[in-house]
Amino acid sequence: MISVEVECYAGYRGEETPRRLRVGQGKTVQVSEVLDRWLAPDHRYFKVLGDDGAIYILRHDTKRWVWELTLYESGSER
Repeated sequence: MISVEVECYAGYRGEETPRRLRVGQGKTVQVSEVLDRWLAPDHRYFKVLGDDGAIYILRHDTKRWVWELTLYESGSER
């Protein structure tokens, strides 16, 4: 897993949705679309499309309040 910084939008129900992520030392990616989301007992997952054309799966550890990148697929791989 790779740690990432994720900026979120909290909707009217208070559920946070990723809007921007920062990978490594400087690459910032805007979330163009949330493609899917699902829950696990201790984590929330988001499959998002970035403005760079890549697909990201982000995992949010709800106990430690940490975001991790679990999958990256560049736009050129599809």
